[in-house]
Amino acid sequence: ISRRLGNWFFISEILTTAGLEPDEPERNHCGKCTSCIDACPTGAITAPFQLDARRCISYLTIELKGPIPEEFRPAIGNRIYGCDDCLDACPWNRFAGEGRLMAPHRRDDLGQADLIELLALDDDGFRARFRGTPMQRTKRRGVLRNVCVALGNVGDAAALPPLERAAADPEPLIAEHAQWALGQVRQRCRVS
Repeated sequence: ISRRLGNWFFISEILTTAGLEPDEPERNHCGKCTSCIDACPTGAITAPFQLDARRCISYLTIELKGPIPEEFRPAIGNRIYGCDDCLDACPWNRFAGEGRLMAPHRRDDLGQADLIELLALDDDGFRARFRGTPMQRTKRRGVLRNVCVALGNVGDAAALPPLERAAADPEPLIAEHAQWALGQVRQRCRVS
């Protein structure tokens, strides 16, 4: 955490054979603050400076290649790529202006219509829509898996036909998550 930048910055390294003097390590500015721990929807931050990545929504929606464990699906809400709740909660961010590199990548809440539109993307449509973006790395199967989870969490009866089509997708990962989402939406529609 930087007192000047908050936590919205990239950490990187340079490999070189040049003799460079190391700078002083940044001090711990967290004190007794637990805002990031308290904000984590899945409890992935288990203690100060300790992260169980297997529970982290960013890991689950970006890095995980297989199915998202059912116990974490409700906490994902309508997110389809990452989370950042822990980063947003840091009080040091109030001193940092929004950086020009971070602004385009901040998440916006997606409504059901946006999610249904994404669920209809075939391989070519996915590549055209996400070419040159970080989401391209997750590939169609990962993004549509995440869209199914999001629709399972926020969708209503209008989401049922596109989810039924997704349940027949030749990609098993998408079909499995669409089946789960169908169950969630059908249950919600019966209760409403």
